[in-house]
Amino acid sequence: MPSRPLDRAMSVVRRPWVAPLAVVTVVFLAFALPPYLGLDPSRSRIPVPDGRPLYYPMLVAHIFLGTVALLTACLQVWPWLRRRHPAVHRWSGRVYVFGGVLPAGVAVLFVAPFGALGPTQQAANTLLAVLWLLTTAAGYRAARQRRFAAHREWMVRSFALSFSIVANRLWMVVCMAVFTPEALTGGSPDPAVFAQALGVSAWLSWVVNLLVAEWWLQRTRSRGRAQRRDARIRRAGGPVPAESARPA
Repeated sequence: MPSRPLDRAMSVVRRPWVAPLAVVTVVFLAFALPPYLGLDPSRSRIPVPDGRPLYYPMLVAHIFLGTVALLTACLQVWPWLRRRHPAVHRWSGRVYVFGGVLPAGVAVLFVAPFGALGPTQQAANTLLAVLWLLTTAAGYRAARQRRFAAHREWMVRSFALSFSIVANRLWMVVCMAVFTPEALTGGSPDPAVFAQALGVSAWLSWVVNLLVAEWWLQRTRSRGRAQRRDARIRRAGGPVPAESARPA
């Protein structure tokens, strides 16, 4: 149909961040996954504590299942796919929930409380896992109940938490530059300070993402209320307020 290229173009205009998000996700996975493909604990970028035989298998399960969550999340936030291929949207959503977030979140609960970098990071990652599971379950439940506005909001929160792992790599650089700049120049940072820097980055990675998601949801709620108000005014034959008449 001739309208489809136009629809795709308009979806890019309305959500210009979707394509860069997908590219960043693929680049991140290309960097993060290879050490774990051979299932060799000695190649793990995350320290594996002694005396925890389930730690590495659960870590690998979390990484592989989290990869499924990230890739399907990119499909879920693509407006054109949601409008033109709702069946694909629904099935990729089910994969996101049952093949990605829920098992990955459970796996990380076996890993996060025993992280080798101390209580700050342990607490951040454990709470992240709990919120990830809860927001995703709430979003799926809302969809099953056909409360699609609530479904959308819960899934936006879930996606924000999913992509916190990508944001974490950026915050790690920022926190190391602030707390242990020598770590970025090949020096030997104090281990306690280094662990604290990574703990702070773990908190920032999902707290900031969640705050941005809430800001965006509030912004779209306000816009939706204004559009509904203007529609009522137009139906009644009245003038639309000047601030609504201006293009967004």
